[in-house]
Amino acid sequence: MQAAAVELIDAHKRYGHVEAVRGVSLAIHPGELVAMLGPNGAGKTTSINLMLGMRKPTSGRARLFGLDPEDRRARSRCGVMLQESGVPDTLTVRELLDLFGSYYPHPMAPERAIALAGLEQQAKQQAGKLSGGQRQRLYFALAVCGDPEVIFFDEPTVGMDVEARRAFLHTIREFCREGKTIVLPTHYLEEADQLAERVIVIDRGVVIADATPAEIKSSVVGKRVSFTTTRPLSEGDLTGLRYSRLEVDKERVRLFSNAPETLLRELFRRGVDIHDLEVVGADLEEAFLALTAEAEKATVA
Repeated sequence: MQAAAVELIDAHKRYGHVEAVRGVSLAIHPGELVAMLGPNGAGKTTSINLMLGMRKPTSGRARLFGLDPEDRRARSRCGVMLQESGVPDTLTVRELLDLFGSYYPHPMAPERAIALAGLEQQAKQQAGKLSGGQRQRLYFALAVCGDPEVIFFDEPTVGMDVEARRAFLHTIREFCREGKTIVLPTHYLEEADQLAERVIVIDRGVVIADATPAEIKSSVVGKRVSFTTTRPLSEGDLTGLRYSRLEVDKERVRLFSNAPETLLRELFRRGVDIHDLEVVGADLEEAFLALTAEAEKATVA
């Protein structure tokens, strides 16, 4: 196997009395697309900061291409798209691409970066006059303009419209086909499920899962059951039935059951009129919630 492009080795990070990262070890190899998930305050952002050299570990090590992340040789091979970046509002999109590209030894042609971001019509527009979604696309262009080998995308589609989001996800897939390494910290679990070959879940400063999306989803025993009823469910309709995470939105019912056949059979017996029935395995969101809930129980115990 190739040497890791990004690596944390028994990394710890303490802020005063709070240990945000508690012995995280992980390796991301060239060409992988890895999503990083975690609740707020779980240590995900701190782990990313350690990988990028924006923070130093209290103990343990971070490596980028086998080098210290602060090493210029490593940084010149890495691109980062943050949720908010400080760029001069008076410079145009094209001027910013020229400026940022000059920091890299072998930058991408500015025209390609602008096209990938869908900013051709805004190329001569000042950054301060871009809309929120256009600014996100600018940050994307700045992250890729150096033609880096590893790209970190932090919540990349926030503020993007549907068309821009679809184009962005397509570009991410193209980058993977080119052999680039993608690290995708995100709260959008649907995007992680669509894109990632591997998902790392961090909670309470430790890695609680590191597997393919399919493997993580299969770890949740049970099925998601959803259906529409012709009348609102009464308390008696569900009494004595085994289920979890019940959601009712007008006539649409959604719940989770380890025995969906038994559950549905009993609902039919009780006279519940069911339409548009769907029974599927857990999605990544449900698996994520189950994993973090299990980690919380283990911590309390």
